Amino acid sequence: MGSSVRELAGATPATRDRYVDLLRVASLGAVVLGHWLMAAVTPDGVGNLLAVVPALQPLTWLLQVMPVFFFVGGFSHALSYRSLLRKRPEGSEGSVYSAFLRARLQRLLRPTMVFVLVWGAAALLVQLLGGGGGLTGVTLRMVTQPLWFIGIYLAMVAFTPPLLRLHERYGWGAFAGLAVAAVAVDVLRFAAGVPYVEFLNFAFVWLAVHQLGFLRADGRIHPRRAALLAGGGLVTAAALVALGPYPLSMVGMPGEKVSNMAPPTLALLAHGLWLVGAVELLRAPAARLLERPRVWRAVVAANGVAMTAFLWHLTAMFGVYGALLALDVDLPEPASAAWWTQVPLRLALAAALTAALVAAFRTFERPAAPTTAPGAPGASGAGPLAALGATLCLLGVLGLSMVGFGGLLDGRTALLIAIPVSAPAAVAMTLGGWLLVERAGRKVP
Repeated sequence: MGSSVRELAGATPATRDRYVDLLRVASLGAVVLGHWLMAAVTPDGVGNLLAVVPALQPLTWLLQVMPVFFFVGGFSHALSYRSLLRKRPEGSEGSVYSAFLRARLQRLLRPTMVFVLVWGAAALLVQLLGGGGGLTGVTLRMVTQPLWFIGIYLAMVAFTPPLLRLHERYGWGAFAGLAVAAVAVDVLRFAAGVPYVEFLNFAFVWLAVHQLGFLRADGRIHPRRAALLAGGGLVTAAALVALGPYPLSMVGMPGEKVSNMAPPTLALLAHGLWLVGAVELLRAPAARLLERPRVWRAVVAANGVAMTAFLWHLTAMFGVYGALLALDVDLPEPASAAWWTQVPLRLALAAALTAALVAAFRTFERPAAPTTAPGAPGASGAGPLAALGATLCLLGVLGLSMVGFGGLLDGRTALLIAIPVSAPAAVAMTLGGWLLVERAGRKVP
C-alpha cells in the first residue's frame, strides 16, 4: 500500500486542488472523533456527553463539520460532471447523467453495501440465538445511524446536473433561492405549525451548502466573500439560537423537542455558512502545507480509506466498550475525573480497532473497473435505471439509519418522513437500489 500511495501522490497533477482532499478527510475525521468523544457508555446504558455536561455544547459549533463535507462534495461533483460533458462525443447526446451517477455512486455504495450486509447477517444471527439485550442491543440500534449521511450524499449526487445548470444560469441567485426556501420552511414550521413541512429542509439546507461548492468550483468565493460568509453565518447562527426556537447544540440531543440536525434548520444552514467561510479563509496557508510530500502522502492515504473508516468507526467504538465490560474494566461516571483520564486509552483502542476493520474491508472502497463511456452506443437507457437505483438506495439507507438492526425479527419500525420502515424493508431497498446502479454501470452490448 505504501508504494501505491507514494506513486499516487507523486502522480498528482499540478492543477489538482489538494485542499479539497484535505477538507474531505478532515471533516470525516472530525465526525469520527466527535462520536468517540461524545459517547457516554456505562454498564447501565449509552448516553451523550453533551447532555451530561451541557456547557460542552458550544463545541459542536466546531465539531459539527458535515456542512464542510457537503460543500466539498459540491465542488467535486461540478468538476466531475463537467469533465464528462467535455468527453462526450461531438454530436451525441449520450448518457452523461448515467455515467456521472455510476462514477460517483459506485465507490460510495460498494463499501456501504458490504457494511449493511455484514451487519445485517450479524444482527440476524445474534437475534436468532436469543441475544440483542444490553450493550449489544444498543449497538444494533445505533451502529447504522451514520448512514443518514450516505443518504443525503446520494441525493446531492442525483440532483447535481439540474442544480449545476441553475448555478450556471443564476450563480449566487441559485444558492439564495435554496436558502430562502429553507427560511420559508422554518417559518411554516415554527410560526404556522404546518405538519411535516420541516422535512423539506433535508433538501433545501443541505443542497444550499452543496451549491456553495459549485460557486467555489467557479472561483466565486474569494477571500472577501469568505469573510462575509464566516462572519455573517456566525452572527446569524448566534442570533437564531439566542432569539429563536433553535437549540444551542448543532448535533442532535436525546429528548430534545427541536433538533438542528434532524431535520436541518435555518440555524444549521447559518452554521454551515460560517464553517465554509472559515475553511476558505484557511485555504492559502493549508495549500502551502500540502506542498510538503509527506503531508500530501498522508492525505492521499487517508482519502483512500476514509469512507470505510467512517462506516465502521461506531462498530469499533462499541467493540471497545464491549471488550472493557467483558473484562470487568471499570467504566467511570461520564465527565468525572476518572472518565477523562480513561479517554486517551479508549480513543487509542477505538482507532486501533477501526484500523483493523479498514484493513479487512478497504478493498471495497477501491474504484470499480471503467464502464461505458458517456455517449457510447447502448448507454442511453442506463440513466433512468441508475436514477431509480439511487432513489431506492437513498430511501433505504435513510430508513436503516433510523430503525437500526435492533428488533430485526420483531417488526420494529421507524418513521421515514411519515412512512413506517422496518429494517428488512430498508435493507431490501438499499440492496435493490445498489443492484440497479451496478446494472446501469455495466457496458451494454
